[in-house]
Amino acid sequence: MRERRGARVGTVSGLAVLVGGTAIAAVAGGAHSIFSTILLGMLATGLGHALLTEIQRQARRHTVSWTAPDTINTILLTAWSVLALTGTVLAAVPLPVRAVGLLLTLGYALSTAYFVTERRRTISRIATPTAEVPAAAEPG
Repeated sequence: MRERRGARVGTVSGLAVLVGGTAIAAVAGGAHSIFSTILLGMLATGLGHALLTEIQRQARRHTVSWTAPDTINTILLTAWSVLALTGTVLAAVPLPVRAVGLLLTLGYALSTAYFVTERRRTISRIATPTAEVPAAAEPG
């Protein structure tokens, strides 16, 4: 089925922030029970899946060129990757938070690369005319 939604910026960035915040909350914040840590980890995983799905939807839009929302989504995902890396290299941050920050850095960087690659594929697929299929011979 063809996607009917237009280009969006806030959904990709918002989901990226939710994934990161939930993942950090799972390992930081003091005395968590194992249940709450597992629950927050599962929530972060589910939000990560939603982020991937939204990236696919945005990248596979049927527009013939790279648009401003595509550039903004790429910049924001890259910015989240840089911010996660910055949080990872800070010495004052506990080790579990640094480990999650490193995973978030990798995840955001891969998300950015996936978005750009998938968007370019979609644009080239739309821009390249498909071979015309010959009409079926009418039974006669």
